[in-house]
Amino acid sequence: MADPPARSKQASPPPKKDGSSRGPGRTPAKRRPLARFGRSLSVATRRILLGVAILLLLLFVASFLVDEPLRRSIEKQMNRKLTGYSVTLPGAHFSIFDLSVTLKGLTVRQQAHPEPPVLSIPRMKTSVEWKEVLTLNLVADVLFERPSIRIDLQQLRQEARDETPVKDRGWQAALQATYPLKINLLRVADGDLTYVDPDSDRPLRVSHLHLRASNIRNIHSRDRVYPSPVHAEGAIFETGHGVLDGHADFLAEPFPGIHTLFRLEKVPLDYFRPVFSRANLTIRGGSLDTSGRIEYAPKVKFAQVDDLAIRTVRLDYIHTAATAKAEEARKDKVARAAKRATKEPGLTLRLKRFRLVDSNVGLVNRAKNPPYRVYLADTNLEITNLSNKFQDGPAQAKLRGRFQGSGTATARATFRPEKNGPDFDLHTAIQGTDMTKMNDLLRAYGKFDVVKGTFSLFTELHIKNGQINGYIKPLFKDMDVYDRRQDKDKSIFRKLYEGLVGGIAKLLENPPRDEVATVATLSGPVGDPESNTWEVVVRLIQNAFFRAILPGFDRELGVKKKKD
Repeated sequence: MADPPARSKQASPPPKKDGSSRGPGRTPAKRRPLARFGRSLSVATRRILLGVAILLLLLFVASFLVDEPLRRSIEKQMNRKLTGYSVTLPGAHFSIFDLSVTLKGLTVRQQAHPEPPVLSIPRMKTSVEWKEVLTLNLVADVLFERPSIRIDLQQLRQEARDETPVKDRGWQAALQATYPLKINLLRVADGDLTYVDPDSDRPLRVSHLHLRASNIRNIHSRDRVYPSPVHAEGAIFETGHGVLDGHADFLAEPFPGIHTLFRLEKVPLDYFRPVFSRANLTIRGGSLDTSGRIEYAPKVKFAQVDDLAIRTVRLDYIHTAATAKAEEARKDKVARAAKRATKEPGLTLRLKRFRLVDSNVGLVNRAKNPPYRVYLADTNLEITNLSNKFQDGPAQAKLRGRFQGSGTATARATFRPEKNGPDFDLHTAIQGTDMTKMNDLLRAYGKFDVVKGTFSLFTELHIKNGQINGYIKPLFKDMDVYDRRQDKDKSIFRKLYEGLVGGIAKLLENPPRDEVATVATLSGPVGDPESNTWEVVVRLIQNAFFRAILPGFDRELGVKKKKD
């Protein structure tokens, strides 16, 4: 028999890298890690994980179910804590994932004047400050998003009338009622502060305010007096900018303490016009730049302005018969405040440098007939080392300007510590003022005017130990009182009077220099030994200057003022 044919040999498939082999025509098996992980878990473990997932889902759903009870509870607690104010809270939400509470549309109203609201917070979120959990401290982080504080004059006056101090109104307790943990980190994002005076078109506003205050609970650095870093900055009246950097002690009693540096730049002063008007001041234009530091705490009150510059402002003090009593009351109030500031041991106020640059400063007297304005144009004033204690030596002041926009005016003064009352020296010189610029003033006090002439004034005053010594010397040169062309519409009696005044001036002229001059000496006690330096300065300006400006006509010569 023939042997059967031999089978052809076929190459075996190459072994796989993991040592296994696969037959011909078979697709490689796909690895399924999750499936293998699931098969590797025991049935009990899978049940536990499923239970946890269901529990989380239930907690997530429950967090929405508790929102309304949470909202009612927070609103009720905040209203219970506050005095004189009420809260409305439209929405609240509790998040299980970060243990946060988010308040929506929080509004605070003053009960006496509920409209408009004084505080509106579109969104406020409070949560655990997770960074501090690592140091075994359980505290809260609160974020205010776009908060808006708005106060008008009516609400501000109500606040001033309320006998309950601000610290006892319950603001801190109301804030703490929003979350069970103590607040350690406070942040404000894009805040807005607005004060609205009667002129609602020019509110005082700080916008885009950003604030961060940390370590409020004094978790770290317990040995520091001001342990909490504070940073704030924002836009002031649109064109200005302000920055505050420092530290605070929010737990100090009876009120929090702060120690900070501040800087303001290009703050427009026009916005303060309604506020200044209540003090009989009018202001136009001008900008402010300043920097310094403040320390305000229960045991120390210190404010130092390193540099304060006001540029290109027109500022007038307006005196009227209708406001005379209020002006006197205001002056007395300021004087008493100045005395308290000088005597209060824990209070230090220091101005290292003040500058008034290229400005126009005046006094408008509407109580006289005719009214007049006395002013300095192109005023440049510098005051250095001014303090309520004068503890760093005497203060210096230098002034330069143009009296009535015409003659040059210079002044320098030295202020020393007030050990026995006011103590200062003052030197003033006004030279070459065109007297036609003073006609309203001359009509008000001398009942005449001039068509030409120059006016000068020289003053030297020394006050020490309750005594004043010095002189005031006015000087009139080339003065021509009567002019037929200027006075053609005046009554015959007015013409006769002004001609008489002009004739007397001619008799007094110094022939070589064609001048009229007189000197008023000042000597004697200041008056009130408790007077403040600034009280004395104001009285001298009000009384001595105007009494000496026409002495050749009113006092020395005894000329009678004739009526029309």
